Amino acid sequence: MPIPNASLMINVIVNLEQGEPTFSYQSTSGEPLPSGDITVTEASTITYRLIDNTGKGLKFVGAGFSTPFDGVIDAVTVSSDGQYLQLLDTDQTAGDTKFQFVLSNSTNSLFVLSPDPQVKNEPD
Repeated sequence: MPIPNASLMINVIVNLEQGEPTFSYQSTSGEPLPSGDITVTEASTITYRLIDNTGKGLKFVGAGFSTPFDGVIDAVTVSSDGQYLQLLDTDQTAGDTKFQFVLSNSTNSLFVLSPDPQVKNEPD
């Protein structure tokens, strides 16, 4: 999904299926984003809002990148309540980067990892 403006909010919906967390993504207008992948065409802030349907007290603690030095994403911030995670993308470096959300829970000290959504930069 190309980002048409300088900011976008995406809902990260986490459900439990047979005791395992499952992730789905949708725009705030309700449009499903099957893989969570997006394409950025200008400097943007991508905000992910957590919708925790697990009853396990999930919170964002960060995002892990397989290629953290590729320059596609410039910074990650997490809100103090753990309900929002923002990626700052100045869109100066062309390419793709994959990452996983890292979430804590209130049931134990283990972390939950999401499947890896992708951000693709296509600077002008």
